[in-house]
Amino acid sequence: MNNDYELETHAVRTGQNRTLENEHSEAMFLTSSYVFNSAAQAAARFSGDEPGNIYSRFSNPTVANFEQRLAAMEGGQRCIATASGMAAIFSMVIGLLKTGEHVVASQSIFGTTVVMFDQILRKLGIETTFVPLTDHAAWQDAIQDNTRLLFLETPSNPVTELVDIRALATLAHDHQCLLAVDNCLATPVLQRPFELGADLVIHSATKYLDGQGRCIGGAVIGDETLLNDIFAILRSSGPSMSPFNAWVFLKGLETLSIRMKAHCENALALASWLEQQPQVERVYYPGLPSHPQYELAQQQQLGSGGMLAFDVKGGKDNAWQVIDHCHIFSITANLGDTKSTITHPATTTHGRVPLEQRLQAGIGDGLVRISVGLEAINDLKADLQRGFESL
Repeated sequence: MNNDYELETHAVRTGQNRTLENEHSEAMFLTSSYVFNSAAQAAARFSGDEPGNIYSRFSNPTVANFEQRLAAMEGGQRCIATASGMAAIFSMVIGLLKTGEHVVASQSIFGTTVVMFDQILRKLGIETTFVPLTDHAAWQDAIQDNTRLLFLETPSNPVTELVDIRALATLAHDHQCLLAVDNCLATPVLQRPFELGADLVIHSATKYLDGQGRCIGGAVIGDETLLNDIFAILRSSGPSMSPFNAWVFLKGLETLSIRMKAHCENALALASWLEQQPQVERVYYPGLPSHPQYELAQQQQLGSGGMLAFDVKGGKDNAWQVIDHCHIFSITANLGDTKSTITHPATTTHGRVPLEQRLQAGIGDGLVRISVGLEAINDLKADLQRGFESL
């Protein structure tokens, strides 16, 4: 595929390898294994002397199609698809780091990611220091002689903090570290981390890449050298993406650009409206001039995304009451769906994060997170108004 094509063309055309049936839509290869023409060919495939499929734990044509398409959209050399976003992060760290090495991570990351770094990886001898996402000096001070990786989400989940990716990439490379950016919330439509100096891009394909809440999946994108070590983890331990899920994600990528534009439009309208509501203490959305990193968002992103958060006056009880009185919003912890979702991060997505660490990340008891879908904006406003009027 021509690398000069624009993102929208890659999203529809890249990663399609037609079979002898000459199908127009991508084929779905639901097979665990592949037949070889001879014992010699089987040996050549397993040794790596001959390219080709071996076993769908680590080589499947439909999964490969998804990998090729997402890599092209992100502007990376190679993509490895995994069973979930968490599997992508874990495979990346285990593939690139070893016992005795160190990670610096933003304290404003997904709650399960915090648990992975702080508990599971610590058991394996990989230590993590958490720092405020927006504090460049804190990132610099946290880097040690054994630091190998800087990890972050921008915008962050759920309070939509941003960091200057280019500045952090320079810092990482000055200390011979890698910079990994979770681009789940912005997607390649709104943000291009590789163009800003990132070494690795992570996705939970479950979110906007699918876009309709159907399947679980993840991906790591980077250059060939880095991804060879990550692929070794996938091949041997098997956190693999299923061919069916890959096919669903391929269909999701085709409409990603137009969906993200619609999500951004709805989210900005809802965030602006929320700022005017007397029951709301504060709104977190990068598209609002009141956002602390508004200017950075205008420079670094092509849109402000579909996720926002807001603090309800009165804490958890009032936040829960607003949530419970919504009829349209789905009460679920997923995001990136065409259907708008609402959740209380302190007791769901970040419920396992220690209280002090959660508060440092700005996740108070009154915080409500919304993933703004594609419903009519007036209906979404009316749904939240019902919750506010119940207070």
